[in-house]
Amino acid sequence: MARRRGLSAEDKALWSRIAATAVPMHPGRKQAEPPPEPKPLKKPSAAPQVAALPLADLRIGARGGPSATRIDLSPPPREALHAQPLRMDHKTHRQMTRGKLAPEARIDLHGMTLAVAQPVLTRFILQARADGRRLVLVITGKGREGGPDAPLPVRPGALRHNVPHWLHMPPLDAVVLQVRPAHRRHGGEGAYYVYLRR
Repeated sequence: MARRRGLSAEDKALWSRIAATAVPMHPGRKQAEPPPEPKPLKKPSAAPQVAALPLADLRIGARGGPSATRIDLSPPPREALHAQPLRMDHKTHRQMTRGKLAPEARIDLHGMTLAVAQPVLTRFILQARADGRRLVLVITGKGREGGPDAPLPVRPGALRHNVPHWLHMPPLDAVVLQVRPAHRRHGGEGAYYVYLRR
Protein backbone atom coordinates (compact mmCIF):
# COMPACT_ATOMS: atom_id res chain seq x y z
CA MET A 1 0.00 0.00 0.00
CA ALA A 2 1.43 3.35 -1.04
CA ARG A 3 1.76 6.03 1.63
CA ARG A 4 0.18 9.41 1.04
CA ARG A 5 2.01 12.58 1.81
CA GLY A 6 0.25 15.19 3.97
CA LEU A 7 -3.28 15.11 5.34
CA SER A 8 -6.45 14.90 3.35
CA ALA A 9 -9.15 17.58 3.79
CA GLU A 10 -11.12 15.19 6.09
CA ASP A 11 -8.05 14.51 8.25
CA LYS A 12 -7.28 18.23 8.57
CA ALA A 13 -10.87 18.98 9.72
CA LEU A 14 -10.73 16.16 12.30
CA TRP A 15 -7.38 17.35 13.62
CA SER A 16 -8.64 20.94 13.95
CA ARG A 17 -11.62 19.80 16.07
CA ILE A 18 -9.41 17.70 18.37
CA ALA A 19 -6.79 20.44 18.72
CA ALA A 20 -9.49 22.95 19.72
CA THR A 21 -10.48 20.74 22.70
CA ALA A 22 -6.91 20.39 23.96
CA VAL A 23 -5.93 22.13 27.22
CA PRO A 24 -2.45 23.63 27.27
CA MET A 25 -0.03 22.12 29.84
CA HIS A 26 1.63 25.48 30.59
CA PRO A 27 -0.95 28.25 30.14
CA GLY A 28 1.58 31.03 30.90
CA ARG A 29 3.67 30.33 27.84
CA LYS A 30 3.00 31.93 24.54
CA GLN A 31 1.19 29.75 22.13
CA ALA A 32 3.27 28.66 19.22
CA GLU A 33 1.95 29.80 15.91
CA PRO A 34 0.89 27.01 13.64
CA PRO A 35 3.46 26.23 11.00
CA PRO A 36 2.79 27.92 7.69
CA GLU A 37 1.38 25.90 4.88
CA PRO A 38 4.17 24.37 2.84
CA LYS A 39 4.73 26.10 -0.47
CA PRO A 40 4.41 23.96 -3.53
CA LEU A 41 7.76 22.84 -4.83
CA LYS A 42 9.05 24.62 -7.89
CA LYS A 43 10.03 22.53 -10.81
CA PRO A 44 13.79 22.50 -11.08
CA SER A 45 15.07 24.72 -13.85
CA ALA A 46 16.60 22.92 -16.73
CA ALA A 47 20.31 22.47 -16.13
CA PRO A 48 22.57 23.52 -18.96
CA GLN A 49 23.16 20.60 -21.22
CA VAL A 50 26.75 19.46 -21.50
CA ALA A 51 27.66 17.84 -24.73
CA ALA A 52 28.85 14.31 -24.19
CA LEU A 53 32.46 13.86 -25.18
CA PRO A 54 33.15 10.87 -27.35
CA LEU A 55 35.17 8.31 -25.44
CA ALA A 56 37.71 6.13 -27.10
CA ASP A 57 37.55 2.42 -26.53
CA LEU A 58 38.89 2.01 -23.02
CA ARG A 59 40.86 -0.99 -21.95
CA ILE A 60 42.70 -1.70 -18.73
CA GLY A 61 46.37 -0.99 -19.20
CA ALA A 62 45.85 0.85 -22.50
CA ARG A 63 47.50 4.21 -23.01
CA GLY A 64 45.42 7.25 -23.75
CA GLY A 65 45.61 8.93 -27.13
CA PRO A 66 47.06 12.37 -27.75
CA SER A 67 43.85 14.01 -26.58
CA ALA A 68 43.84 12.16 -23.26
CA THR A 69 44.18 14.48 -20.29
CA ARG A 70 46.88 13.11 -18.08
CA ILE A 71 49.16 14.74 -15.60
CA ASP A 72 52.52 13.12 -15.79
CA LEU A 73 54.41 13.80 -12.60
CA SER A 74 57.16 11.36 -13.39
CA PRO A 75 60.61 12.79 -13.95
CA PRO A 76 61.97 13.11 -17.47
CA PRO A 77 63.23 9.76 -18.80
CA ARG A 78 66.78 9.32 -20.05
CA GLU A 79 65.65 9.93 -23.63
CA ALA A 80 64.35 13.35 -22.61
CA LEU A 81 67.82 14.27 -21.39
CA HIS A 82 69.15 13.76 -24.93
CA ALA A 83 66.32 15.91 -26.33
CA GLN A 84 67.20 18.86 -24.07
CA PRO A 85 68.87 21.80 -25.77
CA LEU A 86 72.63 21.91 -25.49
CA ARG A 87 73.62 24.66 -23.04
CA MET A 88 77.33 23.97 -22.88
CA ASP A 89 80.23 24.09 -25.28
CA HIS A 90 79.72 21.58 -28.10
CA LYS A 91 83.31 20.27 -28.02
CA THR A 92 83.27 19.80 -24.23
CA HIS A 93 79.87 18.09 -24.48
CA ARG A 94 81.15 15.63 -27.09
CA GLN A 95 84.20 14.79 -24.95
CA MET A 96 81.99 14.35 -21.87
CA THR A 97 79.48 12.02 -23.56
CA ARG A 98 82.33 9.92 -24.97
CA GLY A 99 83.76 9.47 -21.48
CA LYS A 100 86.95 11.41 -22.28
CA LEU A 101 86.46 13.95 -19.45
CA ALA A 102 87.14 12.68 -15.94
CA PRO A 103 84.58 13.78 -13.33
CA GLU A 104 86.13 16.01 -10.68
CA ALA A 105 83.89 14.61 -7.92
CA ARG A 106 81.43 11.77 -7.54
CA ILE A 107 78.65 10.71 -5.25
CA ASP A 108 77.14 7.25 -4.93
CA LEU A 109 73.46 7.18 -3.94
CA HIS A 110 73.16 3.37 -3.92
CA GLY A 111 70.98 2.03 -1.13
CA MET A 112 69.54 5.41 -0.13
CA THR A 113 65.83 6.06 0.03
CA LEU A 114 64.39 8.93 -2.00
CA ALA A 115 63.87 10.95 1.18
CA VAL A 116 67.52 10.60 2.17
CA ALA A 117 69.04 10.84 -1.31
CA GLN A 118 67.52 14.18 -2.35
CA PRO A 119 69.04 16.33 0.44
CA VAL A 120 72.36 14.48 0.13
CA LEU A 121 72.43 15.17 -3.62
CA THR A 122 71.50 18.83 -3.10
CA ARG A 123 74.27 19.30 -0.54
CA PHE A 124 76.82 17.55 -2.79
CA ILE A 125 75.99 19.63 -5.89
CA LEU A 126 76.02 22.93 -4.02
CA GLN A 127 79.33 22.05 -2.34
CA ALA A 128 80.87 21.01 -5.68
CA ARG A 129 79.85 24.35 -7.17
CA ALA A 130 81.28 26.21 -4.17
CA ASP A 131 84.57 24.30 -4.65
CA GLY A 132 84.72 25.45 -8.29
CA ARG A 133 84.17 22.02 -9.85
CA ARG A 134 82.56 21.79 -13.29
CA LEU A 135 81.88 18.08 -13.97
CA VAL A 136 80.58 15.74 -11.30
CA LEU A 137 79.28 12.19 -11.49
CA VAL A 138 76.08 11.13 -9.73
CA ILE A 139 75.81 7.35 -9.41
CA THR A 140 72.25 6.11 -8.93
CA GLY A 141 72.49 2.46 -9.91
CA LYS A 142 70.16 0.77 -12.38
CA GLY A 143 67.61 -0.24 -9.77
CA ARG A 144 66.08 -3.58 -8.91
CA GLU A 145 63.21 -5.24 -10.70
CA GLY A 146 60.19 -6.10 -8.58
CA GLY A 147 60.27 -9.64 -9.95
CA PRO A 148 57.38 -11.75 -11.21
CA ASP A 149 56.13 -12.42 -7.66
CA ALA A 150 55.98 -8.73 -6.67
CA PRO A 151 52.50 -7.70 -5.44
CA LEU A 152 52.48 -4.48 -7.48
CA PRO A 153 54.28 -3.54 -10.66
CA VAL A 154 57.11 -1.24 -9.65
CA ARG A 155 59.24 0.78 -12.00
CA PRO A 156 62.84 -0.23 -11.32
CA GLY A 157 65.36 2.41 -10.41
CA ALA A 158 63.47 5.07 -8.47
CA LEU A 159 66.68 7.03 -7.94
CA ARG A 160 67.64 6.72 -11.59
CA HIS A 161 64.31 8.23 -12.59
CA ASN A 162 64.14 10.94 -9.90
CA VAL A 163 67.68 12.34 -9.96
CA PRO A 164 67.29 14.17 -13.33
CA HIS A 165 64.04 15.65 -12.04
CA TRP A 166 65.71 16.88 -8.84
CA LEU A 167 68.57 18.41 -10.82
CA HIS A 168 66.07 20.53 -12.77
CA MET A 169 64.25 21.79 -9.64
CA PRO A 170 65.22 24.67 -7.35
CA PRO A 171 67.75 25.20 -5.84
CA LEU A 172 69.81 23.00 -8.18
CA ASP A 173 68.40 24.34 -11.45
CA ALA A 174 70.32 27.58 -10.93
CA VAL A 175 73.60 25.67 -10.51
CA VAL A 176 73.28 22.84 -13.06
CA LEU A 177 74.03 23.64 -16.69
CA GLN A 178 73.61 20.20 -18.31
CA VAL A 179 72.67 16.65 -17.26
CA ARG A 180 73.54 13.68 -19.44
CA PRO A 181 73.65 9.91 -18.96
CA ALA A 182 77.17 8.77 -18.17
CA HIS A 183 79.44 6.85 -20.52
CA ARG A 184 79.88 3.12 -19.90
CA ARG A 185 83.27 3.61 -18.27
CA HIS A 186 81.69 5.89 -15.66
CA GLY A 187 78.59 3.83 -14.88
CA GLY A 188 76.48 3.89 -18.05
CA GLU A 189 72.75 3.63 -17.37
CA GLY A 190 73.32 3.80 -13.62
CA ALA A 191 75.00 7.24 -13.52
CA TYR A 192 74.70 10.82 -14.74
CA TYR A 193 77.17 13.48 -15.69
CA VAL A 194 76.23 16.81 -14.15
CA TYR A 195 77.95 19.82 -15.71
CA LEU A 196 77.83 22.84 -13.40
CA ARG A 197 77.71 26.54 -14.17
CA ARG A 198 80.72 28.73 -13.46
